[in-house]
Amino acid sequence: MRDIEIPMGKRTPMYRFFEMVPAVFSYGAILLLVALSIFNPSLAAIYLLIIIITTLVKAIGIAYHTTRGRNEIEKAQRTDWHTRLGHLENPKEHLDFSDGKKSFRPGEHLENLHDIVEEPDRYPKPSQLYNAVITVMYNESYEVLQPTMQCLVDTDYNKDQMIVILGYEERGGPEAEKTAKRIQKEFAGQFGAFEIVKHPDGLPNEVRGKGGNITYAGKYLKSWLDSKKIAYKNVMVTTLDCDNRPHRTYFDYVAYEYIVHPDRKHLSYQPVSLFLNNIWDVPAPMRVVATGNSFWNIISSMRPHVLRNFASHSQPMDALVEMNFWSTRTVVEDGHQYWRSYFHFNGEYGVVPIFVPIYQDAVLSSTYWRTLKAQFIQLRRWAYGASDVPYVATRLFTKKRTVPLGPGLARLIRLLDGHVTLACIAILIAIGGWIPLFVSIEASQSIAAQQLPEIISRIQQFALIGLFITIFFAFKILPPRPERYKKRRNFWMLAQWVLMPFTAIIYSSASAFTSQTALLLGKYFDKFDLTEKATVSHDEKQAK
Repeated sequence: MRDIEIPMGKRTPMYRFFEMVPAVFSYGAILLLVALSIFNPSLAAIYLLIIIITTLVKAIGIAYHTTRGRNEIEKAQRTDWHTRLGHLENPKEHLDFSDGKKSFRPGEHLENLHDIVEEPDRYPKPSQLYNAVITVMYNESYEVLQPTMQCLVDTDYNKDQMIVILGYEERGGPEAEKTAKRIQKEFAGQFGAFEIVKHPDGLPNEVRGKGGNITYAGKYLKSWLDSKKIAYKNVMVTTLDCDNRPHRTYFDYVAYEYIVHPDRKHLSYQPVSLFLNNIWDVPAPMRVVATGNSFWNIISSMRPHVLRNFASHSQPMDALVEMNFWSTRTVVEDGHQYWRSYFHFNGEYGVVPIFVPIYQDAVLSSTYWRTLKAQFIQLRRWAYGASDVPYVATRLFTKKRTVPLGPGLARLIRLLDGHVTLACIAILIAIGGWIPLFVSIEASQSIAAQQLPEIISRIQQFALIGLFITIFFAFKILPPRPERYKKRRNFWMLAQWVLMPFTAIIYSSASAFTSQTALLLGKYFDKFDLTEKATVSHDEKQAK
């Protein structure tokens, strides 16, 4: 098997160099503004305006993709994917089918039916497929896990063709094992199979993270399929966190997309993660962060060429077995899975957007301050995806390169740009206009530097249009207000958006700089910082 793993221990000089690159660019973008402000305030003004105008253009694109993405999601959720999947069993009988213009891409469905009729041997039948679900836990409570399992029961997919694997950590202690066995006892009879798997603590070449747990569960699934003589190519595997609630049509939709793509082994399937399960219960800063993350996932689904694996996703079992499942050496195994797959398949790999949501929890801990801290820890872990920069770069800039240089380099540049933007753009836009006036006496004599704060202010006013679009759609995607909250809660859901500049700097920028600085110094994250998953108790619900 080709070595596609992240190095553990000492890195090569080239690898260490590229580990430093994200932080160097992020700090450098701010330091360059300071240096230009000292030596040439006019150039500083031009530099900052270029950044802001570029950001504004991106914001316009974001607003456009958000609008289109929400429309696609609404259509996909209205579509009867269970019926469409059934059509693939005997496509000749449904060539005149029409489910209306308001459904999701009805023309594509008819084209898929015709393709299968013309070349039936290239496409498996729905009756041959299984959906395997790997859900993992550490020490989460029954109250967190039970709704997820019930959500699987409530999906439209044929439960006899569902295999559920619940992986729990040995280091979660007796209570975790007790919860896992309780869940198995409650739900075992409702699926084709329901297995629980204990992930041993301290296995070699593993950081303490989700990757080790899901990989261990995946290997158990492999042995189970072997015992049942089920072909790997007929199994789709979906990984879920223990608070994830898939849309009822998700597994039918994934099975459908798997069948209609002839290059199915080289694809993974990415739903839209929406952090809305408990959105009415979490503090205002967390609502802003969660809604922003939800919108970013909607936007990403509209740009398949930049779409990456994130959180819950699906991938064929034969591909996973070939790749030895997921990485056990990183705390960001989800996003890293894209790059492992990309290099394993020599660049012939892509991600298919699934336009229905998997609902997840926004961050909520036992107290307000613990919640604020937990949110930062979660974002810091996500931002550690910058660790993929050296992984990609060292596989591109080598004579042993296995992917085309041009497309690979474009992916690397987008990867680096995303992490640098996350770290420094909010700071530059918020305070960059004042830096020349603070650090340089000459700036007071530069017309460009003097007018810079006012120009930025006007651009920001124009950018408010994008914020209004975001707020409008934020209310559209909200789940119904729980009865325990009075109508005045709606006002606070609107007023919370004044916090966005603060959350962008305090959370997004600070978490990105923290992760990139750790890479710069060689202080690697070798432990998955679990995001606490608290629930609102009955007494608390009654009091609100």
